[in-house]
Amino acid sequence: MPAKNRSLVIALAVLGLAGLGAFAWYANQQVGGAPAAASGAAKPGAPAGGPPGGFAMAVELARVASGSLDDEVSAVGSLKSVDSVVLRPEVTGRVAAIRFADGQKVDKGAALIELDAQTQTAELQQALANLGLAEANLKRNEELIQKKFVSQRALDETRAQLKVQEAAVALARARLAKMSLRAPFAGVVGLRSVSVGDYVKEGQELVNFEGLAALKVDFRLPEMHLAKIARGQRVELASDAMPGKRFAATVDAIDPLVEASGRSLAARARLDNPDGALRPGMFVRVRLVFARRDNVLTIPEQALVPAAQGTTVFVVADGKVKQTPVKTGQRRAGSVEIVDGLQAGDSVVTAGQLKLRDGAPVRSVDAAAPGGGDAAGGKPAQGR
Repeated sequence: MPAKNRSLVIALAVLGLAGLGAFAWYANQQVGGAPAAASGAAKPGAPAGGPPGGFAMAVELARVASGSLDDEVSAVGSLKSVDSVVLRPEVTGRVAAIRFADGQKVDKGAALIELDAQTQTAELQQALANLGLAEANLKRNEELIQKKFVSQRALDETRAQLKVQEAAVALARARLAKMSLRAPFAGVVGLRSVSVGDYVKEGQELVNFEGLAALKVDFRLPEMHLAKIARGQRVELASDAMPGKRFAATVDAIDPLVEASGRSLAARARLDNPDGALRPGMFVRVRLVFARRDNVLTIPEQALVPAAQGTTVFVVADGKVKQTPVKTGQRRAGSVEIVDGLQAGDSVVTAGQLKLRDGAPVRSVDAAAPGGGDAAGGKPAQGR
């Protein structure tokens, strides 16, 4: 090919490439500028993290509420009987009679289980007979000594013999009493494990016996509450077995020893149980109120946003958000106390924080405020 034709082809190729590049640049400019031209709302210096074209992001808002808050602590515990025993015989023997029904309420001193006491009864009768003889001998010698028929030594020996027989009678009665197991206090008998005719050994467990008129609950608290808890303080109990019911108790004792392994403090509360609704062994939730504080700021828990500088929230002012560090306090059923960083009446974002940055425009939808109202118009919450 002649040099002249080759140069012409190269020139045409360069011109074609230049034209294609210019067309691509023009098309790219048209696509990138269309949303801004169509919206007519683009402004210089719009937030880098906001939606395209400066649209306000839909979020849920809530206002910072101010009210009273109880300074309290919660724990768990188990109920125990103030009076609780397991009846065991002190001597071996055969069960002669059972004087109760399982689960029966009995009074103090009522006979519950009787062992065969024929031998002990005979021993008591023998001791009583010997005591009668000793009393008669003493009376006779007291008469004879006035007539100088017996010596003073004989009279002293008769008196000593009387005391020996009196002790023998007391011993026989004590042995006979051990053959009968009686209720040490008023309460409820448990489920017996023996029947009439069983031969039982000393110390064998026969039946448990519980006093239900008063109960105690043992629980533990962190050592930081040592200065707050005191004897006589009111305690509120709740049981999962009785939902919706609350029971009042009183701190009865505080263990002087703090557990070294867990740095916890053991305490015991006592409560009256006249109707027997609560039973020993039940699991209960313990709530202690130390004091009530007023003018406490709270927000919904979902408003908190973890950040590198700590816990933050997005505060809305003039339609834009600002990420603000806060210091939190106690938490209560979906709300959290704000110790520092907010003021009463401030609006905070409770949903939609993931795409927000400082200065981003927002608009409120279904914003739930503490207490049931919304930040914009007091409408009830609709959920996230």
